[in-house]
Amino acid sequence: MGERVILQGGTIVDEQGMRRADVAAEGEAIAEVGELEPRPGDRVIDCRGRLVLPGFVDAHAHVDGVLGGHSVQRSLLRQGVTTAIGGQDGVSYAPGDGAYATEYFAAINGAHPRYAGGGVAELLAHADGSARVNAAYLVPAGTVRREVCGRSAAPASPAQRAAMARLVEQGMREGAVGLSTGLDYVPGLFADADEIAALCAPVAQAGGVYVTHMRGGYEANSAAGVAEIARIARATGIRVHISHFHAPVGVLEEQLDALRRSGVDATFDAYPYTRGCTLLSMPLLPPELAVLPVDEVVATLTDAAEQARLRAEWFPRVERHASLGPDWPHMITLAHIPIAAYAWAHGLTLAAAAERAGSDVIDFVLDLLAAARLQVNVVMAVRHERPLAELARILAHPAHVGGSDGIFIGAHPHPRARGTFARYLRELVRETRAWTWPDAAHHLSAAPAARFGLGRRGRVGPGWVADLVVVDPERVADRATYEAPLQDAVGIDDVLVAGQPVLAGGELTGAPVGRGLRRA
Repeated sequence: MGERVILQGGTIVDEQGMRRADVAAEGEAIAEVGELEPRPGDRVIDCRGRLVLPGFVDAHAHVDGVLGGHSVQRSLLRQGVTTAIGGQDGVSYAPGDGAYATEYFAAINGAHPRYAGGGVAELLAHADGSARVNAAYLVPAGTVRREVCGRSAAPASPAQRAAMARLVEQGMREGAVGLSTGLDYVPGLFADADEIAALCAPVAQAGGVYVTHMRGGYEANSAAGVAEIARIARATGIRVHISHFHAPVGVLEEQLDALRRSGVDATFDAYPYTRGCTLLSMPLLPPELAVLPVDEVVATLTDAAEQARLRAEWFPRVERHASLGPDWPHMITLAHIPIAAYAWAHGLTLAAAAERAGSDVIDFVLDLLAAARLQVNVVMAVRHERPLAELARILAHPAHVGGSDGIFIGAHPHPRARGTFARYLRELVRETRAWTWPDAAHHLSAAPAARFGLGRRGRVGPGWVADLVVVDPERVADRATYEAPLQDAVGIDDVLVAGQPVLAGGELTGAPVGRGLRRA
């Protein structure tokens, strides 16, 4: 019958509950659960004192171009993540040749090591056997708009909407699990609700999900973004997922209740941190400038007259921005700068970096963006950090699923990339008890697997895919911090993907058996 892997002596946890049993994986699936006697040649993993959970699904991950990296795989697996959903925020490689994502989103996703065109099918084919973690994909609406409308900020014509809808339909046929928008990024910012609804129609017909970084800055301004979501959902019947929904708990609950009352099937992801991470150009450059070719943007940023215009006309708007305000130079920390001349600035706020450079902070920002050709990402502080009790209440909401919004590019990145899922387990299960262990299995595995059509994942039972995580319940913890963000989590040392051990003793092992997951 072939070699099996036996997880012996542990406690199985899934959304159905907890029970003491052994697990046998044979091929890609779970073959048996119960009191098992190993056969000669079986590989036995001692799980005594540990929990066996279904592999976690990161519902919002920016690993599209970096998943093949060993350090990225190790960081994900040490958090228990066995599947990551990419194509987020409306910008990624397919459809098209990937050039726009590499240009505009280079500081988020990086350049894909192999994809040079061919669409969603080709991108998912590149994911087969290239990593120890599975990858699913959302058709990015901004990339679709760029393919059809170029860099235009004008409303799409009926013919352009139809052409975009055909690209989305093709992506869904090729295995995408849904459509994403990023309505604070370009060119997604230029798409109105009717355009988005036209793209959602083929996704709804295929049973996919509309995933949105909604318009308007979240927090207290969330109502406008949610109203737009409701309009799109009512027009198309599509199921909705809100990316990184951060808002006061009362606002979040009120808006989710409003969606439910209006008949909209909505879920959301949220990470257990208060600070965010994004492109430096997104809050600090006008959208009509950021959408231009990089050479034109750099020419603008290095022109004295244009610098004066931005200082006089744009930066006062930055100071009035609801999420930033006049303290913005102290709220933004430099996470990724791809040029050696500015390496010293990693981990510094814009205010501190400008002071060290002997520069005015606006001049420093414009010079940095020009020198780096916009490829800078940053960690964004907030005016009022949300207390753990409020975060726990948000994350315990029944519509929540796990998502890190993890960005691995950068010398001083946001710690969420390497810490989110272990932090869920430490804070929500062990420390605050906002979740039980079966709750964790539901939020982090079963619910997202079902939501995104990932097949028989999310349970520990015969016939289910053997993506399995072994957790030390007393030791699991995040180690990445804002000050030291590159440290991997601890307490998850053994992980199986498709029945094969891919992490043993906390280190990578075996072959890259992860797959590009097509919508089931």
